[in-house]
Amino acid sequence: MSDQTPKLQLLSPVTVGGQTLRNRVVLAPLTRARCTSTTDPFDPVNATPNDLLVEHYAQRASGGLLVTEATAVSEMGWGWRNAPKICTPEQVAGWKRVTEAVHEKGGVIYIQLWHGGRQTHSSFHPSTGKIFAPSAIALPNAAVKTIDGESVKAEVPTEMTLQDIQDTIQEFVTAARLSKEAGFDGVELHSGNGYLIDTFFQSSTNKRTDEYGGSIENRCRFLKDVVEAIIADGSYPSERIAFHISPQGNYGDMGSNDNFDQFVGIAKIMNPLGLAYLNMQDGLGFGFHEKDKIVTCADIRKVWDGPIIGNIGLTRDVAEGMIRSGAVDMCSWGRLYMSNPDLVERFTNNWPLAPEAPYQDWWRADGGAEGYNTYPTYTPE
Repeated sequence: MSDQTPKLQLLSPVTVGGQTLRNRVVLAPLTRARCTSTTDPFDPVNATPNDLLVEHYAQRASGGLLVTEATAVSEMGWGWRNAPKICTPEQVAGWKRVTEAVHEKGGVIYIQLWHGGRQTHSSFHPSTGKIFAPSAIALPNAAVKTIDGESVKAEVPTEMTLQDIQDTIQEFVTAARLSKEAGFDGVELHSGNGYLIDTFFQSSTNKRTDEYGGSIENRCRFLKDVVEAIIADGSYPSERIAFHISPQGNYGDMGSNDNFDQFVGIAKIMNPLGLAYLNMQDGLGFGFHEKDKIVTCADIRKVWDGPIIGNIGLTRDVAEGMIRSGAVDMCSWGRLYMSNPDLVERFTNNWPLAPEAPYQDWWRADGGAEGYNTYPTYTPE
């Protein structure tokens, strides 16, 4: 560490799930659709981790914790061409190459398990021709992509039956089991950004009158059931299961006028389970619905005893302040970590940061390494 850099708690070890993380810098999950493109959209190769993903995560392995891009748990959960799944032996093998590359560098990596819910399109789901949500409420005035890449009006989702809910819980259980086989240290359940679990949480998208709708407890039930089912299956203990929330976000047309009480309530309900961490989009950089007051990590800390990861638009020094305040235990970066694969070393040595890569650089329809694995590390003069 240079003489000019103060000793940062951000760079100190922290224990998560019984593992010692060497620092508190976290790679945030980032969908970049870099699986190998295929002519046949249903060829599982286009949802299988490849050499690009192995290199990408290995480049960033000096972080205390890496969280993968959103990874579909099933056909019904998939809705993004060239985004990965964890369903087949080949996909497990692809992910195993990623985990081995990270572990060889001393890193720790969790997989983010994802069900796209109403933001998918039925063309991705030939077995059913449906999309699922807790209630039959479509994305208003929004377009989604078909499996052939065409932009079309969002469909009205099928309201899930109780059997659909149980089947989907089992899809998460199977995905967690396969994640363990692939060598992941833990799993993070994507419960934000308007995907399936988030639509169970929020009153604007959940109008159910059964045990999965209505009260704060009922709207949290799907997440709680998924977690408890994974624990019961035995692939991961509670301390290796985490979840990710976005209480202020408007992505996926989300936002409800009772979000403050709902998301603080979710944290309070899930707290006794002793989970690995709660990953929260605390900032407004991913949009703000303006329908209720902001939920901060400090608010969550009042009811959550485990580790908290803060995210969205942080600088090194703001992150350090949040950790020192006790509001969070770790902080994550997405686009900044993408353009600075040696982010930990730059923070440690007070080296200048490369700017966040612009959208047109990292989002490429043709995939490939450019804008994904081509960001240089810093070389001191």
